[in-house]
Amino acid sequence: MPSSRRAPLSRDRILRAAIKLADRHGLDALSMRKLATTLKVEAMSLYNHVANKDELLDGMVDIVIGEITRPTCGGDWKAALRARAASALSVMMAHPWAPMLVVSRIVVGPNMLAYIDATLATLREAGFSWHDTDRAWNTMDNYIYGFALQQQNFPVDPEEYASAAAAYLPMLPASVYPYMHEMSKHVAEGTLDGTHDFAFGLELILDGLERLRHART
Repeated sequence: MPSSRRAPLSRDRILRAAIKLADRHGLDALSMRKLATTLKVEAMSLYNHVANKDELLDGMVDIVIGEITRPTCGGDWKAALRARAASALSVMMAHPWAPMLVVSRIVVGPNMLAYIDATLATLREAGFSWHDTDRAWNTMDNYIYGFALQQQNFPVDPEEYASAAAAYLPMLPASVYPYMHEMSKHVAEGTLDGTHDFAFGLELILDGLERLRHART
């Protein structure tokens, strides 16, 4: 006869339940009390595994970072960083609460440290100086997390871009804003889709880094 006993409470179980709660209802809905209710335990029992809400949030971020594909050094560094970026964006979009926490907290969990170390190793082994490695890593992450935040918070859905552009055209007289008028007209007519292209910006960064790498050697 199968047992009806729940899995024992642990730090990992608490963090993963918190992630599910935040994924479904947003970070504002996450509290120790609601988390305890979800786990069907007393709220005070959570503090035997996480000291406070800050530790909970840091642990959640570290688990999510662990879902991102880490780059490997020694091969095609651009391909490795391209795969890392695509994976990071996918993970951030799957956990809409995560990008803001990643950019606003200093997380030193094992997944975050391994993720950063692998990124630095890929750049260093590709021949970048420490100075350029630092700039490259930050530039890529600024783009990835910034893109995720914009996608999650942009006020118009992609399928509504054409109708939104058409609605704004009267506010953009060609005699005053000729380039905005022309661009919006193209979007309204469907000759431009107006969508944000992650790959386009990523390739600009990678190509720029490639040119920098050659210029330094």
